[in-house]
Amino acid sequence: MSKEMTVAPARGRSRWVLVGLVVVTAAITALVTALVVGITQRKSEGPASFAQVVELDWTTIDPEVWGQNFPIQYEAYLRTADFTPTTHQPALVPNDNPKHPDDPREMITASKIEEDPRLVTMWAGNPFSGDYRHLRGHEYMLVDQQWTGRVMNPEKPQPGACLNCHASTVGLMLDLGDGDLTAGFHAMNAIIPHADAIEELERVGAHPITCIDCHDPETMAIQITRPAAIEGIRVLKASEGIEDFDVNRDATRQEMRSFVCAQCHVEYYFAGEGRTVTFPWHNGIDIDGAWEYYEEIGFRDFEHAITGASILKMQHPEYEVWASGVHADNGVSCADCHMAYTRVGSLKVSNHQIASPMADVNGTCGTCHGGSTEVIVNRVTTIQNRFVDSRDRALDALVALIEDIEAAEANGTATPEQIEQAQAYHRFASMYVDYAYSENSYGFHAPDYLQRVLSQSLDASRKGQLVLRGVSIEALEPSELSAQHATSARDAGRI
Repeated sequence: MSKEMTVAPARGRSRWVLVGLVVVTAAITALVTALVVGITQRKSEGPASFAQVVELDWTTIDPEVWGQNFPIQYEAYLRTADFTPTTHQPALVPNDNPKHPDDPREMITASKIEEDPRLVTMWAGNPFSGDYRHLRGHEYMLVDQQWTGRVMNPEKPQPGACLNCHASTVGLMLDLGDGDLTAGFHAMNAIIPHADAIEELERVGAHPITCIDCHDPETMAIQITRPAAIEGIRVLKASEGIEDFDVNRDATRQEMRSFVCAQCHVEYYFAGEGRTVTFPWHNGIDIDGAWEYYEEIGFRDFEHAITGASILKMQHPEYEVWASGVHADNGVSCADCHMAYTRVGSLKVSNHQIASPMADVNGTCGTCHGGSTEVIVNRVTTIQNRFVDSRDRALDALVALIEDIEAAEANGTATPEQIEQAQAYHRFASMYVDYAYSENSYGFHAPDYLQRVLSQSLDASRKGQLVLRGVSIEALEPSELSAQHATSARDAGRI
């Protein structure tokens, strides 16, 4: 009796252990099966990077058509219409400009010249002194430029060349050039006024930047389509000792991930009667090289309405500034930060919203940098605040120089030679502070480089004021030691 009582519980435990093993085994089998199925599905996603729903070629301009093959990228592209106010991008304002009754926009970006009247003084005599606003996403790059007061000013008609940076121009250039992109580029540049260029664009399909501006429709490879950029990069490489450089043939893929942005985000000028969009990179990409080039060819954008100086109006040199910074030195491309990769299934997709890296610090900066989001954001804010501080000092100095030249001319307190020398300093100081102001990273792309640029502007403004007070040009030359340091730095390529 006692033997049965001791054996029965052991048999009961054995049965429960067996049941437990069966359950655990079934659960593990189910998990492994699900994992295998998931891996198989994701592997199948890899080779099928896109489903070809429609045929694409060089006549396919509409991004919605491309979106049938690339819905993930197209969905992000549509979000370039989103606008989020930031420290340096104030909220949109109602569009109640009575000069443009046909303007379709209900809201527009805030006016920079209303925020900072110094800009009106800096650009006196140039259309930018009448209308200059904050930026927003690529969705608005065409319509915002089409209706700006600069373009709508009948006294100073703008050319079709402006479309190079404000529209998808591949279709128009191919049409105007009978299939020859370069011939069409020159034909588009020469169209005046800008409204006529818009009519030509609408004939083939008017869009802001689209897929075909950056991608070969047959291979999807990154493609440089702007002849101005192709030539500018060739000239830049030649200045570095690399001859006959064809960007679409010779550049690496990582280089292309920045060159594609350099099609538009650069300083440029309109050369000759044909108004050919030209990058001033013949002496290298540093601002000093651009200054030397403009001096060599005797170019000016306008005569300053207050001082009479020959002024160079800077555009948006984001590429040049980035190229002078630590990220470029470390091989980080524009797309790495502004089109950071994201995962969709097993696909690694570039974010085609093309937004500020601050919109997703963890997914952009956090890819390389440790530390918390707060630390990174604070660092960016510090860099930008220091830039604004130095920029304000340079702008104040430039305005003071302009006022001094105006007073000296009115009062006869300076000789014609002194006025001319002060105008030369004005030309330099204006170009350098304008370069820093018109670059849209607020100092972040290359903090130390832009601090140097602003100090050069400030120095030129103060020297111009001293000349008006009778100080000789010779007395304002750099000291022998300063000149030696500058020469050594330039020879080493470190300035």
